[in-house]
Parts: sequence; C-alpha cells; structure tokens
Amino acid sequence: MLKIAVLVSGGGTNLQALIDARKAGKIPGGEIALVISSSAGAFALERARRAGIPAAVLPRRRFAAQEEYDGALLALLEKNGVGLVVLAGFLTFIGPRVVERYRNRIINVHPSLIPSFCGPGFYGLHVHEAALRRGVKVTGATVHFVNEVCDGGPIILQKAVEVLPGDTPQTLQRRVMEQAEWKLLPRAVALFCQNRLSVENERVIIKGEPL
Repeated sequence: MLKIAVLVSGGGTNLQALIDARKAGKIPGGEIALVISSSAGAFALERARRAGIPAAVLPRRRFAAQEEYDGALLALLEKNGVGLVVLAGFLTFIGPRVVERYRNRIINVHPSLIPSFCGPGFYGLHVHEAALRRGVKVTGATVHFVNEVCDGGPIILQKAVEVLPGDTPQTLQRRVMEQAEWKLLPRAVALFCQNRLSVENERVIIKGEPL
C-alpha cells in the first residue's frame, strides 16, 4: 500500500475530497498516512483528526533557512515511509532538495487551466480574480507534477469549467472546486497509486489511455 502525505495550509477541502475518495474505494493501492500543515490553525487538521489520520504542523517561520525547513520536511516524509506527496492548497515554498528527492512523486492541484493564471502570486482567490478581470469564458483546474518552476511541472489532468455571467471570485472558486479540483485530484492520485503515470520528455503519459 503506497503511503500518501497531504500538505495543507487552510480549510482542507481538497484533503476532504481525497479522504472521501479513499473511503469510497476510489484510490486503490494508496492510503493517506500523514497530513502536514503549515499552520496550527488550519481546519484541515480537524479533518485529519476526524478521519483518524496522523498529522503534523510544520510552519516555515520555525526555521531560519529554507534548507533547514526542507530537511525537517524530508525527515517527516521519510520517517513515515511516504511514497507520494500531494499539495492540496499548500502555501509554503518547497525547495529543490525536496523536489529532487521526490521527483515526479509530488502532485499539486492548481485552480486554473495552466498555463493561464499560474506562477508566483497566483493562488486562492487571486487566480479567480485574474480570470474574471481578463474576461475569460472558460477556466478550470489542473493537476500536475511539481518541479523547480512554480506551476511549471508536467500536466497530469485538466478539466474546464464555464465562467457564468455575474460570477464573483468566490462563486467561481466554488464551482471550480466542485466541478474540477475535487474530481481531478483523487483521480490523479489513484492513477499514480495504480502505477499508470509516467513522464517522458516533460509530458505525462497515462497508461491504458490513448495518447
């Protein structure tokens, strides 16, 4: 059984989507073995407690240097035998040492159709505010592997979501979560746990599906 660590910073809605999918048998071969939060006040910790999942708090400010933080994070992951890391609204920078150790084993969900509205500064409501300012008719979500470039890793799955007249950043955020993020992230994790994902020339190949 592949052990999964989910890294969170806030409410943990994507964590809940993974917990529910795992409970429903939709992530065969994988178990959520650890939740790591960057904030002691994150509601995601309560979600982990209710699901009986061990949790740890690892705030960046506790460490003087990025290298120290990365070392502590790696120690936690390795102590718990983690084989897959999932960033589910994790707002703390992860250094290249962690990325290299878990190359193509860190998955992130981003609330836009990458390469639109992504990169430094594009997180949370900021993404949806930018989409509405630009006047796009379609947005969505992307699940991708993490590399050294912010939101720049190989794309695993994407799903489009319609932008409706009168949308606010809040209503659009909710629709993207419900229609895309909460569906894509558990599916991508399941594909990984089934050993159906491979990366060739920075492109993700899903085994058993047409190119």
